[in-house]
Amino acid sequence: MGYYLELIALFWFLVCWVGYTWYSRNRASTRACLSNTLDMYREDWMRVMLKRENRISDASVVGNLERNGAFFASSCLLILAGIITALGYTREAMEVFATMPFSAVPTREIWELRLVVLLVVFVYAFFKFTWSMRMYNFVAVMIGSAPLPDDTKTSPAAREAFARSAGNICNLAGDAFNLGLRSYYYALAVVAWFIHPMVFIAASTLVVVVLYRREFQSDALAALRAGKVFEEPVPGKQAAETTPKS
Repeated sequence: MGYYLELIALFWFLVCWVGYTWYSRNRASTRACLSNTLDMYREDWMRVMLKRENRISDASVVGNLERNGAFFASSCLLILAGIITALGYTREAMEVFATMPFSAVPTREIWELRLVVLLVVFVYAFFKFTWSMRMYNFVAVMIGSAPLPDDTKTSPAAREAFARSAGNICNLAGDAFNLGLRSYYYALAVVAWFIHPMVFIAASTLVVVVLYRREFQSDALAALRAGKVFEEPVPGKQAAETTPKS
């Protein structure tokens, strides 16, 4: 029964991780959240950037965002090195955990499975953070090639297309960073697995609840929405306008 409980806990963890990622991505298309709100701010940032002759501040902001990704990516490498080292000292680590209260010591195979799952989580996070860094590098290049305000050869339509394209790259970079950061939350749930599979299940569920509240119901989201005027259709108005008159 204990072996099946381990597999059930792992399955529930995957459901929480993959399921919430799918849910948040699809829910963002119909409901206000941190992701789509920041997307609008980033596009506005690119439009404002095109009106400035001096883009040093914009390049500085992009550099800071890129350094944030570099910090977490380097942290992932250190954590991965620690996990790989722990795989070589499985017996010693199991003896330490056996002395802890409320901890269920599994078989060597299950213990190594837990370490491998933790390893995979941080490998995934590393790839997301490095991809975010690279895309912020793309944004820096686009800022450097952006047309100047007094450039009469660039039409307003071309400027808008450029702002949307640069904003989209910036949004993709932010989304990749967000997915990498979420991996740290899920890694904490995996750490709870070393205590007991039921604690792992509870921790995985708690992580989803925390992520949902911060993404869709946080005070930060309310503050961001309050700082921008959104032209949203009045409920029922659009349907009334599209209904053919008899």
